[in-house]
Amino acid sequence: MPNQRNHDYFMVLALEQASHGQLIARPNPAVGCVLVKHNQVVGAGFTQEVGGPHAEVMAIRAAGDLAKGAIAYVTLEPCSHYGRTPPCSLGLIQAGVTCVVYGSQDPNPQVSGQGLAQLRAANIKVFGPVMQMECEAFNRGFLQRMATNKPYVVNKMAMSLDGRTAMESGESKWITGPKARAQVHLLRAQSCAVITGIGSVLRDDPSMNVRSDELALAGIPDNTAKRIKQPLRVVLDSHLRMQASAKLLDQNGPVLVVTCVTNVQQHQHLIEAGAEVVVGVADEKGKVDLVSVLEMLGKRQCNQVLVEAGAGLSGAFLLAGLTNHLVVFMAPKLFGSKAKALFNLPFDVMAQAYELDIKEITQVGHDWRIDATPKGADN
Repeated sequence: MPNQRNHDYFMVLALEQASHGQLIARPNPAVGCVLVKHNQVVGAGFTQEVGGPHAEVMAIRAAGDLAKGAIAYVTLEPCSHYGRTPPCSLGLIQAGVTCVVYGSQDPNPQVSGQGLAQLRAANIKVFGPVMQMECEAFNRGFLQRMATNKPYVVNKMAMSLDGRTAMESGESKWITGPKARAQVHLLRAQSCAVITGIGSVLRDDPSMNVRSDELALAGIPDNTAKRIKQPLRVVLDSHLRMQASAKLLDQNGPVLVVTCVTNVQQHQHLIEAGAEVVVGVADEKGKVDLVSVLEMLGKRQCNQVLVEAGAGLSGAFLLAGLTNHLVVFMAPKLFGSKAKALFNLPFDVMAQAYELDIKEITQVGHDWRIDATPKGADN
């Protein structure tokens, strides 16, 4: 069996394969697989769109007869149940691989440990986890949904150097440059749903969709961009103020409006415009309850959701402990003291300050991207 260094090397190649599926595999996890024989890759593949082949099957097809006797490196435990496709564990057994090296175990109760057990029962050596943290990072949304029945929440914000998101008048276009805005489209493409509040819809009339020209600027090839499904666009609209003329409803892709208005006749204008309207749970303030929204999206197999909203809703997600990851784009501009703040966080003393762990700071064009997580969170 290859040594640990070789295991890491080939798992990195499997992760490269998984990266190709990140934008098309949802709601399935993005998985990569390489088949190795005599220290040479003889087949590679990644999970296709829902209903299509998984990574292991793609790699076996690419290897052909060379799959027999090979070592399979796969970023996630092979599935062991019949769903839209046959079990990948069975495919590996039938292909005649001698060993499976896996990156992380699948938390799906239909799979968890069973895929590995089936391989061992067929006298196939199993080794792992290898590069577990890196493999889990590729599917943090899927892993969280399996563990909590709620999606992984990413909150995207854009601000000036002095932490402002708009001028006092509400003017905010454009805070950041083209490359940063292209990154936002990539975040949308990586997400199953994009959440905003009615305030942002009424103020900015956004589209919140994914555009291929923006993805091209983010480095996504055209043949991949064409395969990406538009994320579900979710508007939290407690009092149903959204108009049928909203730009959201003119774009391709589904729109879900969550409201506290129970009179279905008041839903009709949005339904006729193409939206789905759902009556959500109201919190103590009469607003849509955020936990119930995430639970609803979890039931709809949403792995990762992107919150693109104003200071109020973004602050509410933070205060409720629902934000898993922050992506803040910072422009080298000063908006001044009259401009609007990044989050509505009504703190009075330093002890209330919300602490973050900065994970990465990268330059994007003339702007900066800051990736952070809530302090102490296991993200």
